Amino acid sequence: EVQLVESGGGLVQDGGSLRLSCDYSGFPFDDYAIGWFRQAPGKEREGVSCFKPSDGSTYYADSVKGRFAIFSDYAKNTVYLQLSSLKPEDTAVYYCAARDYTGNYYFSCRDYEYWGQGTQVTVSS
Repeated sequence: EVQLVESGGGLVQDGGSLRLSCDYSGFPFDDYAIGWFRQAPGKEREGVSCFKPSDGSTYYADSVKGRFAIFSDYAKNTVYLQLSSLKPEDTAVYYCAARDYTGNYYFSCRDYEYWGQGTQVTVSS
């Protein structure tokens, strides 16, 4: 059973930093992609950063390039999202998600299948 559990959200001031964690289990990590998504109130969910371990493909939304970084600790079954230089517009519920890419060269930061419960990130002005 695929399980994804996010943690690390909280309240931070404009310009601050947070590190989000996604503890994953129940699937072959190297055959999936892991992504971080966010949804702000009244807005659609958007892909923030996604990573495909099999070939190292990485995606960052234009809005977060240079500020966020995705990385993993394979031994701990954890994927992190480092959020730096946070802005109020980064305020959202952040979700960890996974997608099965077994035998598929395709990679995107959309249409992920499995989702965690989300963790709230609030950036104050």
